[in-house]
Amino acid sequence: MIIAYGFANLLQSVAAARTTVHHTFDPGLLLRLAGHRTYLIGLTCQVVGFVLAFLARRDLPLFLVQASVAAGLGVTAVLGVLVLKWRLPAAEVVLLVLLFAGITALVLSAQPAPSRQLGTAGLVGLAVAVVAIAASGFFAARLHGALGSVVLGSLAGMAFSAAAVAARPLASAGSVEAFLRDPLLYLLIVHSLIGQLLLGLAMQRGSTTAAVAAMDAAGAVPAAIVGLLLLNDKIWPGREWLAGLGFLVTLAAVVGLTRYAEPQHHHSGARQKAMAGAAMVPVQAASGPRSETTTSTGGVASTGVGSIGVAGRRRPITRS
Repeated sequence: MIIAYGFANLLQSVAAARTTVHHTFDPGLLLRLAGHRTYLIGLTCQVVGFVLAFLARRDLPLFLVQASVAAGLGVTAVLGVLVLKWRLPAAEVVLLVLLFAGITALVLSAQPAPSRQLGTAGLVGLAVAVVAIAASGFFAARLHGALGSVVLGSLAGMAFSAAAVAARPLASAGSVEAFLRDPLLYLLIVHSLIGQLLLGLAMQRGSTTAAVAAMDAAGAVPAAIVGLLLLNDKIWPGREWLAGLGFLVTLAAVVGLTRYAEPQHHHSGARQKAMAGAAMVPVQAASGPRSETTTSTGGVASTGVGSIGVAGRRRPITRS
């Protein structure tokens, strides 16, 4: 599961960096992303991770499963080193060790147990959450910069958290028919789609680091609390301190890793654009006259260079 999410993060980030920035709550962003083969491969990895996480939620508490999903960023960091030649500073090595230690502590403290059913009140709460998160995302999509990244990332995390809450009792369905007729299935799907859209919008704002950190916190903490209070999530007696420590260490390590993953990905993309732009100069020079426009500062800009400038403002995505 962790490995699948790690591959999904890396592949989807490559595709998202090539997608036009959206400034409204527009589902068309998902369709544009789906036009990239790399994104579709990453989405396939994400679906595999989702299925494995869904099966894990049948017996394992949400605080363990949600922390493990967020830990996929650690795999992304390792893949970035191996595939994209990211640097591996000593601080990142320490964070990866802490991430492994935090997950280990959660595994040792989590007591397997079937989920308690949510009931009518729980279904109504999840349905209200769909409307509230979508409405908030509609207005938050107008925000820009780091503030937009944090707000939209937090809303995405809440949507994914609600999907995890729906998945925990749904995983205990006794038959395929009961599974398909359960309203939790459709609440899970809607929350997941809204979360995916909000995350894409968050990553196209000012700060990938802020978006991922906000999403991880808002996605893990509420689900863990609801699981312990309402869904029969259990901790082995006497290991409550280990569960709390492991959860905090895991979340802190994931948030810390975002600070290294974003700038390396951004600089890598910038170098590739610069090399592409340099390679185009001789070709454009040999192609003869081009249309030119006068800029507001009195300079001259060609249409070809202008298109590169727009692409250069697109920011990469690192999703968890």
